[in-house]
Amino acid sequence: MHAQARECRIPDRVAAPRAVSIPPGEARTAPVTRHVLALSWSPEFCRTRRGDASHRMQCGGIANGGAGQFGFILHGLWPETNGSRWPQWCRPVNALSPRLVRQHLCTTPSVHLIQREWAKHGSCMTRDPGRYLRAGTIMYRAVRYPDMDALSRRNLTVRQFADAFAAANRGVTADMVRVQSNSRGWLTEVRICLARDFRPQRCPARQRGARPNERLRIWRGRS
Repeated sequence: MHAQARECRIPDRVAAPRAVSIPPGEARTAPVTRHVLALSWSPEFCRTRRGDASHRMQCGGIANGGAGQFGFILHGLWPETNGSRWPQWCRPVNALSPRLVRQHLCTTPSVHLIQREWAKHGSCMTRDPGRYLRAGTIMYRAVRYPDMDALSRRNLTVRQFADAFAAANRGVTADMVRVQSNSRGWLTEVRICLARDFRPQRCPARQRGARPNERLRIWRGRS
């Protein structure tokens, strides 16, 4: 069980990106003072979606028309502010170019998610979609991961997992990491708190995640 894609091959045919409309009442602007790097644990996401055509690229595997077998994928790079009303959907944006989307499908294996992240979050950071997507990919590739297979076989708490994740990354401590789990206690996502200059920093108290003493399980997938 690998923390990143074991293999990634972009299918010859990829759905064309479509512009995403701003949901009514959801647009808001605010000064960007920090960021969050959100990393989704793909085995858990795909656990109930392997037969779903809309998630084939991420969950189908190469043999079934997908792009590969994934561990952590980039959910998104999110601008944050000092207040509770973070910026989002800052302005309408056009559909991304297919060429640009293909460049990032091994990082975020979903055309729709790439488009949505650009519309919801990237629009608050820059007017250049290439710059936004490159920034997220650079941050994603800089992350190092603990031995997920070994951790999945342990009786873990959220804090123990956060400690292991932080230990794998120089300059990162457990209080800079927020762990997300579902209602059944399975790992779904890791969020790293970043300063405005993208350096890791301590997460504010309002940046919530699973409680440190909660039990955490890690789905390994079929392999």
